[in-house]
Amino acid sequence: MRNRLHSLLLLLGIGVVLSLSAMLVWGPSGVVWALLAVAFLVLFAPRLPPEAVMRMYRATEVHPRSAGQVGRILELLSERAGLRKRPRLFVIPSSTLNAFATGSPDNANIAVTAGLLRTLNLRELAGVLAHEVSHIRNNDLWVMGLADAMSRFTQALSTLAVILASFNIMGMLVGVIFVSWWAILVLYLAPLVSSLLQLGLSRAREYDADLEGALLTGDPQGLISALAKLERYTGRFWEDLMFPVPGRRVPQPSLLRSHPSTEDRIARLRELERKPTLPPIIIEEEPLVGPWQTVVVAPRLRWPGLWY
Repeated sequence: MRNRLHSLLLLLGIGVVLSLSAMLVWGPSGVVWALLAVAFLVLFAPRLPPEAVMRMYRATEVHPRSAGQVGRILELLSERAGLRKRPRLFVIPSSTLNAFATGSPDNANIAVTAGLLRTLNLRELAGVLAHEVSHIRNNDLWVMGLADAMSRFTQALSTLAVILASFNIMGMLVGVIFVSWWAILVLYLAPLVSSLLQLGLSRAREYDADLEGALLTGDPQGLISALAKLERYTGRFWEDLMFPVPGRRVPQPSLLRSHPSTEDRIARLRELERKPTLPPIIIEEEPLVGPWQTVVVAPRLRWPGLWY
């Protein structure tokens, strides 16, 4: 409940920033038109099909009959989550350790990299798959899409700040100020505030997916072990040397993170170990045998350089 309330407040905050920007440009009626435009974009704008995203990553679908125990775990997680349709499983030919979901609850895909399958054991992989299934069940992709649409609209309105500032500078030559400098400053800074709120929303949804994923498996320790292993294998040194940007792990403060720190995620998951959950999924640890073993992981040229 805390995570959902946090998400609602952050989403409302992004909407308030958009409304304020629209009111400064067009007045009170502009707020209504801006919100209607965002609603139109979210409801009717063409969306990239989940399959197209998989083609972009050159991912290969794993048929349920050849997925072995991984497929059975995904099937059970989908049943526990109440999904009407089991997400399709894809493998990306990359040595990086990553997994993500695309689509909607009725038509979803889960992609995992070959590197992830070759690094995690079945118990850890179940925790990661449950995390992605939770994203699908909670329709987090739609929520983040709505936040992104509002943030982009705010960004478009902020370009007017530069135009209005130019008019003010020219007007100063004849002693006329067309628009308040405070209004221009608010318009200029609005996208920054909106982006920070959007990152906060992303972190809240990640916390929620962690907690619900652990409840789905009935095994918080599995996801804890997976997160700790991912943190250990991916490392921090080079990332901490780079300029902090959204989506990359950076030194504290963590306002520019799209994901919470691993330490905080593990701390919250440990709280579940003392609370009742669903019966743990029975997993027989065995080598992860499947079609992904034949996936060739090789660097290939993609903008802006080599992609592994």
